Amino acid sequence: MEKTFEKNTFGKRLKTMLHVDFRRMFTMPLIYIVLGICLVSPILIFVMTTMMDGSVTTDPQTGEETITESKFDHAWQIIGSISNPKEEPSDEGEKESTEGENPMGGGMDITSMVNINMLYFAVAIIVCLFVGADFRSGYSKNLFTVRASKVDYVISKTLVGVVGGALMIVCFFIGSVIGATIMSIPFDLSVVGSSTISVGSIVFCLLAKVLLVGVFVPIYVLASVIAKQRVWLSILISCGISMLLFMMIPMITPLDGTFINPVLCLGASILASLGIGAISNTVLNKTALV
Repeated sequence: MEKTFEKNTFGKRLKTMLHVDFRRMFTMPLIYIVLGICLVSPILIFVMTTMMDGSVTTDPQTGEETITESKFDHAWQIIGSISNPKEEPSDEGEKESTEGENPMGGGMDITSMVNINMLYFAVAIIVCLFVGADFRSGYSKNLFTVRASKVDYVISKTLVGVVGGALMIVCFFIGSVIGATIMSIPFDLSVVGSSTISVGSIVFCLLAKVLLVGVFVPIYVLASVIAKQRVWLSILISCGISMLLFMMIPMITPLDGTFINPVLCLGASILASLGIGAISNTVLNKTALV
């Protein structure tokens, strides 16, 4: 009886590649260290900003005193900003935006910078180290020589990177709840400053941030396949691009978002994965693997 060999289809190759990459990702001590940092960071941020709030510094030259205002007004402020902040009358009778809530406003304070959006830089480091390790060890060259296609490789790295980024956001959210509870920072939605904020809008905000990771990870994978074993270069490129796109994050993932925001982020992630992934595949095909 003639033996028939099972066809090695795209789905089976990708499943095998994903299994290997997920196992490699979650057997790395670094990923658990980073997840731990993501859990602890918001707790430290809440503690430090609360302690710094109201402190007075004096300019030694002019003698002018400056009062530091760094405390978060509510717990959700570390998760996102409001796209249309509530306006309140100032002492001069004019209206001004609620401080720290306008992502595009001129008066940036510490609460508008030290928040969950920092994690996109951490995702860049994890992805670059993960992909760079393949080229530094020679694993990728052996992999492509034996059986794997470059398309499978790019898709697998992208999906694993997105899952890793999503876990980091979840850990940061859990840490934010713990930190706000410890420092007695209010969760009450009435203090947020916008009637459009609800539990649903907060869920949409977090979901949009998770899906937006799918826009950034293909960029990090591309930077990694360009730099290959030069991990420092891939991190530099990835963080540089992230800085250029940083102001886009609060605009697309506002705290008062609707179901449209996750849908837009999902669409952008799919387009980025297809487009930038194709470029990564071309780079791997046209360049040496060392």
